[in-house]
Amino acid sequence: MTALQGSLPGTPQGSPQSARKSARNRRANLGYFLGFGAPGLLFYACFVFAPLVLSLGYSFTNADAFLPDTKFTGLHNYVKLLGDPDFRMQLRVTTILTLIIVIVPNVAGLAIAVLLNRNGRLYRALRTVFFVPVVLSSVVVSVVWQAMLTDGGLLDTVLGSMGVRHPPGWLSDPSIALYSVGSIASWQLLGFCTVVYLAGLQGVPDELLEAAAIDGAGRWTRFRRVTWPMLAPALTINTVMLLITGFKTYDYIQVITHGGPGTGTTATVAYGVIQTGFTENKTGMASAMAVLMLIIVAVVSSVVLRLLQRREVEL
Repeated sequence: MTALQGSLPGTPQGSPQSARKSARNRRANLGYFLGFGAPGLLFYACFVFAPLVLSLGYSFTNADAFLPDTKFTGLHNYVKLLGDPDFRMQLRVTTILTLIIVIVPNVAGLAIAVLLNRNGRLYRALRTVFFVPVVLSSVVVSVVWQAMLTDGGLLDTVLGSMGVRHPPGWLSDPSIALYSVGSIASWQLLGFCTVVYLAGLQGVPDELLEAAAIDGAGRWTRFRRVTWPMLAPALTINTVMLLITGFKTYDYIQVITHGGPGTGTTATVAYGVIQTGFTENKTGMASAMAVLMLIIVAVVSSVVLRLLQRREVEL
């Protein structure tokens, strides 16, 4: 009778058959993990986690490519960085550039998404046109815009033909160069924001908009009271992605301005890390800069994400 019960589908949990079945399931799950999850974890450990740990370790040393005798220096690099005016300047430049990259594509992308949220071949073609810069290499974009904005370039030629004799130095004036770089980055990221907002707009139920119109709400009121609250997830995605992109901006600076004009007027922290680590060969100091930047990005991104997600719940 016991053997018969063990072979039935309703076998108790504590029976030997149930234990063997659980063991087989665990082995199967382990096999699935080793087959599908382990390669990804191994790649992450080798190319993300390990370099992060090494950078953290180097940040507590005086590691230098030309000094084979590496010594532990504790928090010396961090203390030196916090008192370094060049590093504070890089933080300021990074903050300004990040604000431009977060605000301009968000605002312009929302406006363009509202205009393109219509059916028709023309609007579908325009969506593709606006998204093309996103798939281009940032280096290619930088080279093209540098040729257009350099003194005597295409933009100056066009302005000259319109009667402007002394156009501003878009990339040579220290007071304008950073905003020019921010505009270039915003132009390339505009298509990403537009597509995300378009997806959010197409998810707004027509019934809600029709009900608001029946109640007498105008176009602006419908957008402010119905459409905008339902775009909260799109705003969260765009803001966090642009925030991270702005903080780690390097390629535009390297190709367009090389940190100038002048001394560090457009040099971001990411640019400073590369210069310190590979030009000046100060591995320890560059690692400390990278770790500080990682902490700042993690804290700011977490706070912004928490605030935006709380707004989603409240709406």
